[in-house]
Amino acid sequence: MNHTPLNVALAMGPGVAPRIFPPHRLAQLVPELLLLNTEPMEEFASPESQAILARTDILITGWNCAAIDADVLQKAPRLRYILHAGGTVKHHVTDACWERGIQVSTAAEVNAIPVAEYTVAMILLANKRVLQVARKLHTDRTTVEPDQVFPDMGNYGKRVGIIGASKIGRHVIRLLAPYDLDVVVSDPYLDNAAAAALGVELVSLDELVASSDVVSLHAPSLPSTENLIDAGLVAELRPGATFINTSRGELVDQDALLDRIQRGDLYAVLDVTTPWVLPPDSKFYTHPNVLLTPHMAGSLGTELGRMAASTIDEALRVARGKPLLHALHPNDLAFTA
Repeated sequence: MNHTPLNVALAMGPGVAPRIFPPHRLAQLVPELLLLNTEPMEEFASPESQAILARTDILITGWNCAAIDADVLQKAPRLRYILHAGGTVKHHVTDACWERGIQVSTAAEVNAIPVAEYTVAMILLANKRVLQVARKLHTDRTTVEPDQVFPDMGNYGKRVGIIGASKIGRHVIRLLAPYDLDVVVSDPYLDNAAAAALGVELVSLDELVASSDVVSLHAPSLPSTENLIDAGLVAELRPGATFINTSRGELVDQDALLDRIQRGDLYAVLDVTTPWVLPPDSKFYTHPNVLLTPHMAGSLGTELGRMAASTIDEALRVARGKPLLHALHPNDLAFTA
């Protein structure tokens, strides 16, 4: 039976669409949906944007999308779905969207995949002491006997502590399952039965920090989690441990972390910091016990195609009358980044 296709529009910051939605991706929407704009709306105030909004049933959003508030919604009477090709929607999906009953979906589930892969790679390298041994080899430029320098090197039997059974935290746990590691988790919203179902042991945050060879942070950035890893917990990290942060810098007392690193008995892998870009004179850049990466754990390069595919699949599900696969509910916002 023939039916009129729903209208879909794009809204995101400058330069985002070519990275996530090249033409061959957008072509997958047709003919089940009518694409109103191949050049995304970067704002919602212009007459051109408002003309598009008036016809939009489904809004596909990306990074740096403008806020969708009550004034915007007034110009979009048909809008029923916001499908975000990224993780958090807190910067553009406002209370007015939830009050209107708009259904929201995100690509957070698939964005968790590369973050988890990055984390697992760093965990395995950290326990193997690869970065430290490589640095010594580059510095000494002579024969290095790795286990003479680091007799505790290796992954067998090491304890890995996961802070936060988030989408990413759970995926890290799944990816670590084949290895001979002792994996523990700390999360105030997880009980022993749920932890057992994940195949890990639930422990207190203090016990996790004090007993783990690698501590990996995967809690969301919320007012309640700011400075979660405070000076006291930093002090409890066991000597020789590696601390990994792919979450957000504001969850950690960075001054305390740097002080501990400068004592020489702690290592850190930091994909996120506060501020987002550290000042040029930050000691994090120069300390040999620190590996800094520029917020690259999440979807980048070819991995953006996975987020695009997930979002387009959601749009096609709507067109076919199916429920969203990755629906986000208002109550979820208290537990998600």
